[in-house]
Amino acid sequence: MTLNLPKTVRSIRRVQTIAGVLSRHGFGHLIDRLHLGRYVPLPKRWREVIAPPSDRTVDVNLGRRIARVFEELGPTFIKLGQMMSTRPDVFPADIIKELIALQDRVPPFSTDEAKHTIASNLGSRIEECFATFDDVPFASGSIAQVHRATTRPSEDRPSERVVVKVKRPDIEDIVRLDMTILRWIADLIERMLPELHIYHPLLIVDEFERTLLREMDFVNEAATMARFGESFEGDPGLHIPKVYWDLTGPGVLTLEEIRGVSAQKLIDQPDPKVNAKAVAAQLAEAFVRQFFEIGLFHADPHPGNLLIEPPARIGLIDFGLTGRIDEERLSQLVVALIAAFNREPEIVVEVLADMDALGEGTDRHALRHDFLQLIEKYYGLPLRRFDPQTLFFEITSLIRRHEVSLPREFVMFGKALVAIGGVCLQFDPQLDLLSLVQPKLTALLANRFRPSRLLKSAAVSTWHMAHIVKTAPGQLRDISRRLARGKWQVNIRHQNLDMLAQELDRSSNRLSFSVVIAAIIVGSSWVVTTPATTKVFGIPLPALGFTGYLVAGIMGLGLVVAMLRSGKLS
Repeated sequence: MTLNLPKTVRSIRRVQTIAGVLSRHGFGHLIDRLHLGRYVPLPKRWREVIAPPSDRTVDVNLGRRIARVFEELGPTFIKLGQMMSTRPDVFPADIIKELIALQDRVPPFSTDEAKHTIASNLGSRIEECFATFDDVPFASGSIAQVHRATTRPSEDRPSERVVVKVKRPDIEDIVRLDMTILRWIADLIERMLPELHIYHPLLIVDEFERTLLREMDFVNEAATMARFGESFEGDPGLHIPKVYWDLTGPGVLTLEEIRGVSAQKLIDQPDPKVNAKAVAAQLAEAFVRQFFEIGLFHADPHPGNLLIEPPARIGLIDFGLTGRIDEERLSQLVVALIAAFNREPEIVVEVLADMDALGEGTDRHALRHDFLQLIEKYYGLPLRRFDPQTLFFEITSLIRRHEVSLPREFVMFGKALVAIGGVCLQFDPQLDLLSLVQPKLTALLANRFRPSRLLKSAAVSTWHMAHIVKTAPGQLRDISRRLARGKWQVNIRHQNLDMLAQELDRSSNRLSFSVVIAAIIVGSSWVVTTPATTKVFGIPLPALGFTGYLVAGIMGLGLVVAMLRSGKLS
């Protein structure tokens, strides 16, 4: 089904902005192939044909140009770039490298607006909710900004230091408009640029929309943090911020303030008060538990989101990006990891096939061979020479080369595991991560084949089979009735024929334009040969003929420019 763009003033202006930015950064060929040239002002189109922008040079790589486009188009597109940077299985490493550098830097909105949002969400004036409230936010992003505050003391709670996350005014309307346009452009790419199907544009936009909506849902983020808090309750090594539910709403999130030192700062400048080896062990254990026991994990554990409280307590903040792995996916992941540890690439490929992750053009034999080569490369490698990030990018490059589409949860899992492994090894280079992971994998695999679990699975399968047997006669009867009445229909859906129709329409328009130009030239040539004494409205006919030549020349030049910009002269 073809998606249509809403014909509103806001949407048209936004598409004009997007088309102009893309054209300015060297993506004019995409503008033409997607038929978005009509959204670029005519003077700008002529300037680009005559004198292309200076930044469109061979030394500016594709990833950098994409990053510049996202930065110029604003917060929604910056978020899109950040999300794309989490998919190294889809996009090449050079693009990922540039997108990772995208920073969500947005000037803060006014404190009065923030206080109004808090009051409208909590149903009370801000003075009734907080004893103190810092007017200057200490962090600001495209979705929200964060203020420090202290709560009012009560009978069951003393005054406590908190951070208050306040959503930007009208951010939902801005995101909704951009998402509509992004989905429309992704649909155009799917239909008109078949060579870009490997990047799954509609899938990326769908995934981005779900991620962004979750990030904008503060109640969901609070619930996620509460679940983390319950899972690690009583664990002295991990500190999850407490949620203040009475001070939280759809546009406001109030959390306990964690006082600690950034892990990045401790990596750069070690503190003797901090036990680095204990921090590494605590961090590794906490995330292995998240991955393989809880099924819910922090998907962005970079050093800035880890606050260390001496001697070895870890505070985890910013739960805007989390991943979930259900029981079935976890089982598949465990089988694939154990098969990789045991150098059995055939099982890894079969697991990918079970997940329907193999593309139509995937060569299983070549995929098994490349997996085996990669496993052999790292098998028996000393721990000090092991680089998790390099291994992760080699795996994603292999997957992309063989047209394998991994579930996003697996990619998020891999990135989080690599990130946390890198942090742990910087605190303790001798930490053996595999010794922590392997027992968990073995226990999970044993649990999968536990007799009670197999009986439960058999019971579910039996119910499904019984349901099929029960409903099959009725379905066959309905089919036979439709056949007898001649009401059986076969629906055929065409793909990309609309592209052919558009190309034919454009070609016929150019042909008609050419015929008109030829007619003007022929007519002007006939008029020029008439005597100068013959006049129309007091103007000699030869002068009108030369005017016809001028008009034909302008029209012909416009036709040539249009063909040059489309890249097709035939």
